[in-house]
Amino acid sequence: MKTVGDKLDAFSVPAAKPGFNQHEENGVSAFEQITESSFPGKWKVIYFYPKDFTFVCPTEIVEFGKIANDLADRDAVLMGGSTDNEFSKLAWRREHKDLDKLNHFSFGDSKGALVDMLGVRDKQAGVALRATFIVDPDNTIQHVSVNNLNVGRNPQEILRILDGLQTDELCPCNRALGGNTL
Repeated sequence: MKTVGDKLDAFSVPAAKPGFNQHEENGVSAFEQITESSFPGKWKVIYFYPKDFTFVCPTEIVEFGKIANDLADRDAVLMGGSTDNEFSKLAWRREHKDLDKLNHFSFGDSKGALVDMLGVRDKQAGVALRATFIVDPDNTIQHVSVNNLNVGRNPQEILRILDGLQTDELCPCNRALGGNTL
């Protein structure tokens, strides 16, 4: 598994863009290829979940969506995905009222290239674990967390960690957003 200090290798995954529910809206495609070179100068918060059309996954996606603006305020781009394809992402947005017009990228890593490059595929189920990576503008991984398939994450903690990483200072345990450093 890739870990803190490792660089992202080259990758390319198709993603449903923020705010889209249909394949094309007003003559604009809902899809965009995301690569390691996308979003120059930005931090990236990349999260994986096991499958579309499940039960725990949408609770996480919705909560990540709630911090998308806070991440953007910190020059970070939010993207989440699974090994389902990009068409499944749009279908799920249309089907699940809480995912309607989702405000961040939903990538479909159907070939598993990104999941496998980062080393976060569940060996038994063959799907992505609940993994989160915070990647700096130089494509160096600064944070990794991985949960098993049954336990959802706390996106507020990811926001807190990003906030601490961006201080470039020593941050004590339980430091609140914008809190004091050591």
